[in-house]
Amino acid sequence: MAGALLALLALLWGSQLLKAFDYFSPWSRQQQLYKLDVSWPKIPEYFTGQTFCVAVDSLHGLVYVAQRGDNIPKVLVFSEEGYFLYSWNNTVEMPHGIFVLNTATDSSVWITDIGTGKYGHTVKQYSPSGKLMQILGTPGNAGSSLNPLQFDQPAEIFVEETGEIYVVDGDGGMNNRLLKLSKDYKEIWLRGPNGTGIGQFKIPHSVTVDSFGRVWVADRDNKRIQVFDKVTGEWLGSWSSCFEEGGPCSVRFTANDKYLIVAQLNINQLSILAAPPVGSIGNCVVVNTIQLADETKPHLVDVDMKSGAIYVAEIGAQQVQKYVPLN
Repeated sequence: MAGALLALLALLWGSQLLKAFDYFSPWSRQQQLYKLDVSWPKIPEYFTGQTFCVAVDSLHGLVYVAQRGDNIPKVLVFSEEGYFLYSWNNTVEMPHGIFVLNTATDSSVWITDIGTGKYGHTVKQYSPSGKLMQILGTPGNAGSSLNPLQFDQPAEIFVEETGEIYVVDGDGGMNNRLLKLSKDYKEIWLRGPNGTGIGQFKIPHSVTVDSFGRVWVADRDNKRIQVFDKVTGEWLGSWSSCFEEGGPCSVRFTANDKYLIVAQLNINQLSILAAPPVGSIGNCVVVNTIQLADETKPHLVDVDMKSGAIYVAEIGAQQVQKYVPLN
């Protein structure tokens, strides 16, 4: 009788311990957060090249896809429902990253171009219909100069509503740097160069900014994410333990900075990480993963801030897929 009573007490005590563990470790058990929207796009045959990047215009319900290939449209525009709307090809050579900026007065599309021809090694601003509005860099000429401003295979760009710009410059070129520019395209601060130390990079591949004033960089070949203060450029911390199997290729936050979505091309995976609170970087915590098919090769992603949907540009599968939140 005494033995049975002790066993019951141990069981109850263990149950309470598990409850406490679950309370203090909300991500201890993975839960499915997203599902594939198999109806997007309506006609996948519009993807006729390698789909390198995707950007969402949440305000107008548009999705921009940039692809590479000969004699094909380089930018495709879809509705959020998946209907093809139009395309354009002006002065785009080898798109790598794409970003949509909405301000109170207009919208624009920013593309990083790593081509080696007369339009390459540049960051370009377009109207939503494809009219070229601005070119940063020296077209056709790679370099590291800040005056005049030069790039060598710029990977991605993030533009704030203030007009301040963050560029990760170095998708395999001579530069491995994170550059912050003012709205008149002057250097504010610079981090790099090539290396494994704090503030150094080996292929800085993607950049995003959270609402707490922190700049997050996918330091792909160092298999880590580095974080900086957006005002001063001060290094705030890094995450590496989540990326031992595959370096991060893309970083984007969900609405309200709840999760950080990370694409890992080499292992065909999306990782959903718990976003840290203000003032703390801590260690990375994987909340959920989405395992893609072999050779899918997710390259860059974007998030619809209204619906919460994740769009994934896949250079292996040559398509863009949409994942929608379950809740």
